[in-house]
Amino acid sequence: MQEVTPAPRTNYRWTVCALLFFAATINYIDRQVIGLLKPALEKEFHWDERTYAAIVFSFQFAYAIGMVLSGRIIDRIGLKKGFIIFVGLWSLAAMGHGFAHLLPAFSLPWMQIDAKTGFAFVTLTGAAAGFALMRFLLGLGEAGNFPASIKATAEWFPKKERAFATGIFNSGTNIGALGAPLLVPWIAVTWGWQWAFIITGAIGFAWVIWWYFAYHTPREHPRISQAELAHIESDPPDEQGKVSWLSLLKFRQTWAFAIGKFMTDPVWWLYLFWIPGFLNKQHGVDLKNIGLPLVVIYLVADVGSIGGGWISSRLIRAGWTVNAARKTAMGICAVSVIPIVFVNDVGMWPSVLLVSLAAAAHQGWSANIFTTASDMFPRKAVGSVVGIGGMAGAVGGMLLAFVVGEVLQRTGSYAILWFIAGSAYLIGLAIIHLLVPRMEPVKMEDIAEAEAK
Repeated sequence: MQEVTPAPRTNYRWTVCALLFFAATINYIDRQVIGLLKPALEKEFHWDERTYAAIVFSFQFAYAIGMVLSGRIIDRIGLKKGFIIFVGLWSLAAMGHGFAHLLPAFSLPWMQIDAKTGFAFVTLTGAAAGFALMRFLLGLGEAGNFPASIKATAEWFPKKERAFATGIFNSGTNIGALGAPLLVPWIAVTWGWQWAFIITGAIGFAWVIWWYFAYHTPREHPRISQAELAHIESDPPDEQGKVSWLSLLKFRQTWAFAIGKFMTDPVWWLYLFWIPGFLNKQHGVDLKNIGLPLVVIYLVADVGSIGGGWISSRLIRAGWTVNAARKTAMGICAVSVIPIVFVNDVGMWPSVLLVSLAAAAHQGWSANIFTTASDMFPRKAVGSVVGIGGMAGAVGGMLLAFVVGEVLQRTGSYAILWFIAGSAYLIGLAIIHLLVPRMEPVKMEDIAEAEAK
């Protein structure tokens, strides 16, 4: 009897992973452009710190809304169409920044602190209003990236490969953060700040074309073998049961994750949107010289992301409980952020190194806090819990943007902001520990019971 040779297994799922990686890279390039151009834009349009904070706020406000809506939209219209819509929207908005100052005159309300009356409403007009509108649209579009990528990973990878695939595509965020300081200043100096927005925004449409022709569901894709399809579908069916945000809000574990994100995600936004301005104001670093300091910061941050995950994994292999390992790693990261409070008192390169250490600690913290969601919840609920945490982080970012604008407008000093950054992680870890001292896992039957109440 002749032995049947099994058909070779294709590896097309890794092409899908590459698509997700480049989407994350483009996502972070587009959101970082305005931070890199902050000094130039403030000079050209005579913005004060409150105005720039209002523009940043509009992005985070939209991002929070998008975190609530994007997953449901993608589930309803399908991953292929949904991803095209979100990337197309954010790419149009990114390019639109280059024309924001040319929009017809209109006004947008903005709130500031008034010394006599407390809160007062003012209006953003002209270029500021145009940029705020474009940042809002950018936030709505960019919020769809992570939910779409997680869904694509679930469709194309068995569970034993999903964490690795997620790590690969998520590393695109750091590549984007590294690439933007190299690309954007050169474009702005060579052709003007408008072209920095237009060219980086247009990259997204090249990705959309690639995605349109390259992506289908595994069962419909003409380029994968039956062997690869069997590999993708090798897991047993997921646990059944309804999971809603409302039911998840009844668990302390959800609040621990969300508050941890609320306390610390805004610090990352602080680095992303205000570090270029800080280096310019404090040390005279301009567009021609900003690339190397920012590359150092985000390269060290990338190392921190890997190192933070390695610490907790190493402790677990050494016999520590998951609870002890995760919190110890997060504690190390929280302590490592503290030296950033001295950034105002040192020279340029020591400042860069202190920010680099803090950014690396944030990424290490982030790797661990994301993992606590899968430590404490069944797989079917993890996406929803991460969505809740993402929205909480965006809301925290909105509030910090407001605070940053007021602090810089009134004092002209970043000292208070560095104190906030240096203390946020220890406070966040303390709250997490109070809410979940042992990180007890939630089961699907617990969620079903909460749904029934």
